[in-house]
Amino acid sequence: MLAFSKMARFPGLLQTRATLFLTRNYHKQPIEVVWKKPEHGWTKLNFDGSRKHGQASIGGIFRNHKGEFLLGYSEPIGAATSTVAEFAALKRGLELVLENGWTDLWLEGDAKIIMDIISKRGRLRCQEAKKHVNYINVVMPGLSNCVLSHVYREGNRAADKLAKLGHQFQDPKVWRLQPPDIVLPIMHEDAQGKIVLRTK
Repeated sequence: MLAFSKMARFPGLLQTRATLFLTRNYHKQPIEVVWKKPEHGWTKLNFDGSRKHGQASIGGIFRNHKGEFLLGYSEPIGAATSTVAEFAALKRGLELVLENGWTDLWLEGDAKIIMDIISKRGRLRCQEAKKHVNYINVVMPGLSNCVLSHVYREGNRAADKLAKLGHQFQDPKVWRLQPPDIVLPIMHEDAQGKIVLRTK
């Protein structure tokens, strides 16, 4: 890319690039994102990882076909990459799936790389990530019905809140009857089918 001083010598180039930039942004339409309920009899897990100052935490939330809360979790996992945090969040969710005996499961996260690696059996260099993926690849086929999908972050807000909440804890947290207050407004909006616009 040309430095500004050089671009000033070529006003035509500057104008063309500026026009192109404005055109791209002007025509970019917001995307409507909605959290979708699972089918009757299915359980949906939204999971997410969070990383702040080199430290990672994870979170997830289980809901039924009405969008009602079933279970939530949040915990710090120490120093880790964002990718490892995403895999750890899914792995922890699957551990809770087995504990609760859920079989018809919809798994949903906002990190597309997770979906690509698991669905395409992609290679990983990180040993910590490999450990999580190996567990996931063993558990998922053992469930009666299990689907994995990607959603934009705007459709994963409840899990995102729980993942970020994990930075405040020293030990793992699991909510079984009532979710933490921080996710109640989001859960209500999700259940009502609120459209959240993605502008990025």
